[in-house]
Amino acid sequence: EIEIMKTGAALALIGSAAAFAPAQTGKASTQLNAFEGELGSQPPLGFFDPLGLLDDADQERFDRLRFVELKHGRISMLAFLGNIITRAGVHLGGSIDQAGDSFDSFPNGWAAINGPDAIPGAGLAQIVGFVGVLELFVMKDIEGTGNEFVGDFRNGSLDFGWDTFDEET
Repeated sequence: EIEIMKTGAALALIGSAAAFAPAQTGKASTQLNAFEGELGSQPPLGFFDPLGLLDDADQERFDRLRFVELKHGRISMLAFLGNIITRAGVHLGGSIDQAGDSFDSFPNGWAAINGPDAIPGAGLAQIVGFVGVLELFVMKDIEGTGNEFVGDFRNGSLDFGWDTFDEET
């Protein structure tokens, strides 16, 4: 009985050691190999496209999706920052409308859009219209304006000189 127990323990030990052995993986031959050298492609996944958005895609499609990803990521970061700031109690001064409602008289988060104390419909339409103007006319990647990479929205207008620093600065 002790011999069987020792044999079982030895087999369990050998089986658990196999869990830590490196797995044998072969290189998949897919169209995604065309984008293996792009920024963000790194081991162990390589180029990661779980939804298959770039199946049979060319470099122009890849650049467009990279541009949209950067733009929407920046918008999301600004939206999150705005939510955190208003929840901390920081609001613009003055009135939001002609009736004299102050900015801090409206609730934070989703309650500002939908609820009994929400922003009036005309105010919400102004916000959506402003976002549309930014999307269509301002946040564009204009060719020939000195953009250094896809998603560089400076369009030659903002240059703080950060790229001119040397190692000593």
